[in-house]
Amino acid sequence: MKKAVNPGIEAIQKHGSRVVGEGMHMLPAAGLMVAAGVLGEVADRKKKFVTVINSYTTHIPGHVHLNVLGEKLVTALKTKGYNVWYANIGAAICDGIAMGHFGMKYSLPSRELITDQIESIVGAHPCDGWIGIGNCDKIVPGMLNAMVRLNIPSVYVSGGPMLAGAKNTDLITIFEGVGSEAAGKMSPGHLEDLANTACRTCGSCAGMFTANSMNCLAEAIGLAQPGNGTIPAAVWTDAKKTSWAINPERIRLVEQAADTLENALLNNIRPLDIVTKASIDNAFILDLAMGGSSNTVLHTLALACEAGIAYSIKRINQLAKLTPTVCKVSPSRPEIHLEDVHRKGGIATILKSVSQDGRAPLDLDLKTCVGSLRNMVEKAPDPDGDVIRSGEKVFSKEGGLAVLYGNIAPEGAVVKTAGVDKDMMQFTGRAKCYDSQESALEAILKGKVVDGDVVVIRYEGPKGGPGMQEMLSPTSALKGREIKAALITDGRFSGGTRGLCIGHISPEAAAGGPIAIIKNGDTIRIDATKRTMDVDLPAQEIKKRLSQLKPFTPKVTGGWLGRYARHVLSAHTGAVMDNVVLFLGRRK
Repeated sequence: MKKAVNPGIEAIQKHGSRVVGEGMHMLPAAGLMVAAGVLGEVADRKKKFVTVINSYTTHIPGHVHLNVLGEKLVTALKTKGYNVWYANIGAAICDGIAMGHFGMKYSLPSRELITDQIESIVGAHPCDGWIGIGNCDKIVPGMLNAMVRLNIPSVYVSGGPMLAGAKNTDLITIFEGVGSEAAGKMSPGHLEDLANTACRTCGSCAGMFTANSMNCLAEAIGLAQPGNGTIPAAVWTDAKKTSWAINPERIRLVEQAADTLENALLNNIRPLDIVTKASIDNAFILDLAMGGSSNTVLHTLALACEAGIAYSIKRINQLAKLTPTVCKVSPSRPEIHLEDVHRKGGIATILKSVSQDGRAPLDLDLKTCVGSLRNMVEKAPDPDGDVIRSGEKVFSKEGGLAVLYGNIAPEGAVVKTAGVDKDMMQFTGRAKCYDSQESALEAILKGKVVDGDVVVIRYEGPKGGPGMQEMLSPTSALKGREIKAALITDGRFSGGTRGLCIGHISPEAAAGGPIAIIKNGDTIRIDATKRTMDVDLPAQEIKKRLSQLKPFTPKVTGGWLGRYARHVLSAHTGAVMDNVVLFLGRRK
């Protein structure tokens, strides 16, 4: 068993709410619970306490309905006789709104803040179990990480994906439209119309972007219920698709979480019973099969790290060779969205297709919060042959993510191969180097990047950014302007990115990684099939340039981002904080 993070959490793991619910010395606390309405009277403290932790905010469309879902869940838990604490956490960030300005640097660090907030809430107000309600990019992994850190009975349930907009559009349609408008291929009026109609309902953005990818992976790992990733957040209430209501099926899933937590409490099922090396394998197999966001690599490695599991990023390539790509969703297949995947059987049917293929080491008998994956996979419909494919109809015999190595990325780099055109899988080009995302975007929009270039964006990693901001704006600009160029970075990409875009280069430039010594005009050779990426320089020249590198001067030293930059580790660890790795290898 992984050692608890501190004595207080250890006491809660052993005694739950009895830490605060027993003893005459705790009667002042009981009096305050009566005042808060958590207890009807002091005698009620004998009952079990459960906590609902919500991330409701109107900053994010994926969250605007979570207050309603939270109220439904609290009612369901109270009906079962529990004392219910209900907390709302902050630091929930919309990557789409934060993108394009300094605020994006806060996004990845917010994952750590969310986990820390949940530890703080439960550590100070001990409970027997908790349910997290979240959605969107960093909130999902932040909650999953908190589950394994606290290791008391818990369930995660999401708010669900957004419905596609008018003419089957989504957020990426708007982002790529920006590039098209800049190139004179779309009128400003048309672009504004897209912005008015592509994102109309509540829910996490409609494609297989980071939020939806992680919500789906939570099912495969076993910390969330079947349907968590694909049941839409909303239903249309008019034929023109302008008005919506919260999806009753999503409400039922949230209410069912009360039953799922009750079962975990009765049977003492804890997150570290569920999150093992084999369940992390299951998560990556699903990710590879559905061409998920490359950010899932960061977040799933971080989950493994938080759980005390030593999991090498190299394992992803081994699994990719054995896992077929059976599903492609926007942006890899722009006309297909999560609602289409749900109609065709959801995650259960994707896993069923992989299981029928028989090559990947998918383990359907591992423990989950609802029993096992086999329970849902055997009941799932067979693949339809279009949205979810099988046999000879699969999109690829290999998975949709790859880890590249070479003299630019000794510790690896990640590419979403499911989003790369076949004629771009091998690419050789001239380096055009930029030390920030903003300078690269400006160059792309002004036509300074042309066919045959390899755009190098560095000093945007976890330390360098700081915060490893996403590169959706420059990658969408390349697509929108129809430029046949590659992009490599020590930063990261949105799940909405498509094209030959390679991120997470480790070690990052700020840590003295080789990406820092590339110069304009250097030849870069990329082979996504062979999993290689190199700058065409002799080893002696690379060594010489590295010796001449000046020490990195942090871009931000004050506030939370300054602390983050001092303690965050490279992307190949999942960009976790340095104290988390103290637990690595404690579990198998």
